[in-house]
Amino acid sequence: MPLSSHVFDFAEIDGRNLRNFYCHNALICMTYENRMKPAASGVEREARLEKRRIEAEQALEEHRKAEAAFRANYERLKAERLAREAKK
Repeated sequence: MPLSSHVFDFAEIDGRNLRNFYCHNALICMTYENRMKPAASGVEREARLEKRRIEAEQALEEHRKAEAAFRANYERLKAERLAREAKK
């Protein structure tokens, strides 16, 4: 659908006439109350930080394993190449 079909030339919100709104109820949808997130409690913050720490440790461990596998494969291929070159 082209963008121009979504644009309304005229909209009335709270008794005011507004022109060229992307969504005729944009101001109604974006109220201050809907945008505010409730503040996280101390327990929630600590749980979120602990979860992030655990995920970071897991990612680091996965990276170390991948790096070790890459290094082992690199060394194996290097040894094979050197062996082939020595036969020549």
